[in-house]
Amino acid sequence: MATQVTARRRISFLRIAIALQTLTLFLQAASAGLLLTASYGETLHSAGARVMYGASMLYVLAAVLAWKPGGGPRGPVLHSCGFLVLASVQVVLGIAHVPSVHVPLGVLMFGLSVLALARR
Repeated sequence: MATQVTARRRISFLRIAIALQTLTLFLQAASAGLLLTASYGETLHSAGARVMYGASMLYVLAAVLAWKPGGGPRGPVLHSCGFLVLASVQVVLGIAHVPSVHVPLGVLMFGLSVLALARR
């Protein structure tokens, strides 16, 4: 019984981590729009990128905690690691100012994050 409660807590932590990641990706899209219209848009988008990357790392941590000690499935660990790779590529493309790939990748990441949230 205690193991099931612990696994549920970790899975809920996983859901919170995915929701936080999804929210930060949505806010990144909003701040990208501000890049074009406001003087503070670049600062906001840059700070949001750091928060989004941190949320991706939190997703990996939550997936590992749900899998290893809690006995949960291994799939979320692979998904979260793949998402962290995508986030890393996204940051590199943003720094290199390659919007032709950066923007579609951001849309893809948001869609994948929403799908991951819906599955949990």
